[in-house]
Amino acid sequence: MRFTFFEDFLALVFPKTCCVCKRSLFDFENQLCKICIGSLPVTNYHLNPQNNDLVIKVMGLTKPNLVMSYLRFTKRGISQKLLHNLKYKNKPEIGMELGALYGYLLKNHGFESNWDMVVPVPLHPEKQRRRGYNQSEQFAIGIASVLGIPMNLGLVRTQFTETQTNKSRIERINNVSEVFSINKNVIVENRKILLVDDVMTTGATLTSCANVLLEANAKLVDLAVIAAGRF
Repeated sequence: MRFTFFEDFLALVFPKTCCVCKRSLFDFENQLCKICIGSLPVTNYHLNPQNNDLVIKVMGLTKPNLVMSYLRFTKRGISQKLLHNLKYKNKPEIGMELGALYGYLLKNHGFESNWDMVVPVPLHPEKQRRRGYNQSEQFAIGIASVLGIPMNLGLVRTQFTETQTNKSRIERINNVSEVFSINKNVIVENRKILLVDDVMTTGATLTSCANVLLEANAKLVDLAVIAAGRF
């Protein structure tokens, strides 16, 4: 009872608020209120995952199978605010909640048995140490928990690269062309993998990771991100 009283006291003094609209959250709500969840700019890529503009974007860079994004990115919109909080405001829980929401969407549309594992795009250890977590890993955890499949750190980042912001498509591709490798502790051979990241711009990072997995004889690699659009 002592802990419940203390928790109630903290909730009274420091109420949990929605990370988007700042409304007070009910006990059954996590990072987002139901109103903001209903306002998320959800895409329909899961309805046509083999023939959409994201598939076209990565064509020629890797062998695309399914390419999807949960949200449509818009500047100054909900998706940008969520990503900013996730990456820079020490809010890893946002990634897990978005992953769970996307996991339920995929499950409800028949994707439950598509993959053997979910693999996040890795951060360099130094960057992850500074941030405290990998935002793509949090997204992967949420998806995997709903789909009932493991989340595995199948890739490692071996080089620290400059930020991709303000780089051209060719510069982005060159910047990440040889910075990822297979985690020797994880078996990816003959596995169906859902590779996830936080955002897709040119697709350079995702396709570089996908190619490493395919070269290690993964059976297939599908791509999914939290948000994609014009950056």
